[in-house]
Amino acid sequence: MASLLGKAKNFVAEKLGDVAKPEAEVLDVDLKDVSRECISYHAKVSVTNPYSVSIPICKLSYSFKSTGREIASGTMPDPGSLNGNETTVLDVLLEVPHNVLATLVKDIGADWDIDYELELRLTMDLPVIGEFTIPLNKKGAVKLPTLSDLFT
Repeated sequence: MASLLGKAKNFVAEKLGDVAKPEAEVLDVDLKDVSRECISYHAKVSVTNPYSVSIPICKLSYSFKSTGREIASGTMPDPGSLNGNETTVLDVLLEVPHNVLATLVKDIGADWDIDYELELRLTMDLPVIGEFTIPLNKKGAVKLPTLSDLFT
């Protein structure tokens, strides 16, 4: 009986391994806004749904790092759904308090940008498979505006 159950598990695992799964990619991270409370960055995440049915996104969690330190983190509960057979672009707002940016003066002063690493975990509920998480990682630099950029 155990042998039969083991064969059944292997069969199901093999078949599910061949099933197409959603794919995601971080398209861009850019400066969005500067306010009294924080500096806001905007990340665009492209997610492709290979199924003909809509898939609910359970949550999107992120960690935004600069010079090896985490400067912002959070979770977007229930960011919506992915339409069937379509690519959906999700907008992720990353808010960094001003007091954290003060610790990045060396990095900013060297080249007037912020080198970053963005780690995202996109969790969705797939039919039959259950909860499925796509880990994403993007490294880059966000150029900071100069005074002339602000007044033009």
